[in-house]
Amino acid sequence: MKCDVCAKELAETFLKKIVGSYVKDAKGKLHPVCRECQKRLRSKDAIIKALK
Repeated sequence: MKCDVCAKELAETFLKKIVGSYVKDAKGKLHPVCRECQKRLRSKDAIIKALK
């Protein structure tokens, strides 16, 4: 799975969970975001703007 902001491959734990989180947009779609992008873009609104 890849980050929707930077397109880098996301790391997974041994239980196949991503190292990062999901952000839900206005339409209800979930977007995976890596930890580096979460650190760089502090708020949910900034992450959603970076998706477009």
